[in-house]
Amino acid sequence: QVQLVESGGGLVQAGGSLSLSCAASGRTFRSYHMGWFRQAPGKEREFVAAITWTDGTTYYADSVKGRFTISRDNAKNTVYLQMNNLRPEDTAVYYCAADGSSRVLRRDSARVDYWGQGTQVTVSS
Repeated sequence: QVQLVESGGGLVQAGGSLSLSCAASGRTFRSYHMGWFRQAPGKEREFVAAITWTDGTTYYADSVKGRFTISRDNAKNTVYLQMNNLRPEDTAVYYCAADGSSRVLRRDSARVDYWGQGTQVTVSS
């Protein structure tokens, strides 16, 4: 089992920045690919970003490319999401996820092994 706990959400004005953290505990963190997803009210959950455990390759949704940065610190069992130039449409609950397959994170989120409880991000216009 892997337990994931997100933190760092909050309220920010458009154009501002927020940094999310996801602390993992349980089984070997560094064996899992990690990702961030978000779900806005009335919308389906969507992929935001992922990072592999093997070589740190990163993947981003087109909507956040160039504005968000995912990173991980295996020594601290933590994955981060730095969000810059935030827009009102970024408002959502953000979820941390872990899976043994980066493809599952990027293409098949219904099969993701582990999820965090989510943290709210609200961007005001």
